[in-house]
Amino acid sequence: MSEVQAKAQAAKQTTTALNMLTSAQKNKALSLMAEELLIRKDELIQANRTDIEKGAASGLSTAFIDRLTLTDKRIEAMAEGLRQIIELEDPIGDLLEEIERPNGLLIRKVRVPLGLIGIIYESRPNVTVDAAGLCLKSGNAVLLRGGSDALASNLKLVELLRDALSKSDVPVEALQLIESPDRASVNEMLTLKGVLDVLIPRGGHSLIRNVVENATVPVIETGAGICHTYLDDGADPKKALDLAYNAKVQRPSVCNSMETLLVNREFAVSHLRPIAEKFLSAGVELRCCPETLDLIGDLTNTKEVTELDFATEYNDYILNVRIVNSLDEAIAHINRYGTQHSECIVTENADRARKFMLEVDAAAVYQNASTRFTDGFEFGFGAEIGISTQKLHARGPMGLPALTTTKYCVYGNGQIRE
Repeated sequence: MSEVQAKAQAAKQTTTALNMLTSAQKNKALSLMAEELLIRKDELIQANRTDIEKGAASGLSTAFIDRLTLTDKRIEAMAEGLRQIIELEDPIGDLLEEIERPNGLLIRKVRVPLGLIGIIYESRPNVTVDAAGLCLKSGNAVLLRGGSDALASNLKLVELLRDALSKSDVPVEALQLIESPDRASVNEMLTLKGVLDVLIPRGGHSLIRNVVENATVPVIETGAGICHTYLDDGADPKKALDLAYNAKVQRPSVCNSMETLLVNREFAVSHLRPIAEKFLSAGVELRCCPETLDLIGDLTNTKEVTELDFATEYNDYILNVRIVNSLDEAIAHINRYGTQHSECIVTENADRARKFMLEVDAAAVYQNASTRFTDGFEFGFGAEIGISTQKLHARGPMGLPALTTTKYCVYGNGQIRE
C-alpha cells in the first residue's frame, strides 16, 4: 500500500470518533496545538531555515521566499489563529431546519462534518496549521499535501501538532501529511474517491487546474487571484492612492493582492502620476497601456503591458496599469480577466458603486477598501481553509460552516408509506 493510501485510510478510520467529540474536547486539542507552536517555535524556525536556504539556492523569487518564511510574528499569528477558532461557535449539530409532516414525521436538518478532507497546497506553511485547526474543529479528519519547497517546515509543524493531539481526546491519526515530494502523490490523491470526501486545492493556476480537471473526488475550487482596483473619476485622490498602494504593496505574494490598476481617464490626467511615483518608489514595475505611458512613461521601471500580462497572477512587485473611458469599460475588463476573487471600486458616487457591486462577478466586491481584506481572519471567521471562487457549496473565505454538509434526521412512530 502506498504512503498516500495508508495515510488516507488511517485518517478515514477516525471520522466516526471525531463526529462524537464535544466542542470542549476539540477546543482543548486546539489550545494544546497553539501552545506547542509557541513552545517549540525555535525548532520551527530552524526547520523553516532549511527550506529557505534550499529555495534561495534554487532561485526562488523574493515573493516566493516571503510566502515560505516563518518568523516569530508569523508563528504567533498561527497560534492566535487557532485560539480564534476556539472562540468560534462549533457548527456541528446545528439545527438548520425542522419540519413536522401531516403524517407525524418530524424531519430535522442538521450540520455534520464532511468526513475526510484532502488539501493540496503550495509554499505557505501557515496553511498547515490553519487547515488542521479548521478541519478538526469542524469534526473532520485531514490529509495534507504541501509543496516540496516547504517540506521541512511542514514535517516539523505536523510533528508538533500531532504531539499536541496525543495529549488530547482527538485521535492523532486524524491529522496526516504526505511526505513524498513526488508529484505522483498529488495525482494519487485525486483518485481516492470513496476515501477522501472532498479535495481543496490552494496554490497557483496550474495546480488548481490539474486538480479540477483530473480529480474523481469532489473538489471545492479555490482560485488564483487576478484582482483589480478601479479608480473612478468620483474617487477621493488620497483614498485612491492609499487603497491602491495597500492592495499591491502590503503583501504582493498573496492571492488577494492587486494585479491590475484600472484608472478612469479623467482621474488619471490629474492624479495618476503621484500614484505611479509611489509604486515605483516601492520597487514595483509598472506595465502600462499606451495612454498610461503617455502620462508617466518618462518615469523609470515602466514598460508596455501585453494581453498576456492582464491574464497573469504575478504575486510579485509587478502591476498592470490601464486607463479606461468609463465604469462600464472597467467592469468589462474585470469580468474578462478576473478570476472571480476580489475586486474594488474607489469612488464617492453611491450609484456607480452599486452598479459595480451588482455587475462585477467575484466572491468579494469592495467599495473604498483594499482587496487585502479578503481573508478569514479579517472577515471574522478565524483562520480560513482558502478563498473559494466557485459558486456551489461555498464562496469566498471558507471558515467552519464551509467544511460541513447536512443530514436529515427523520423521527417517526411506526409510519409506513401507502
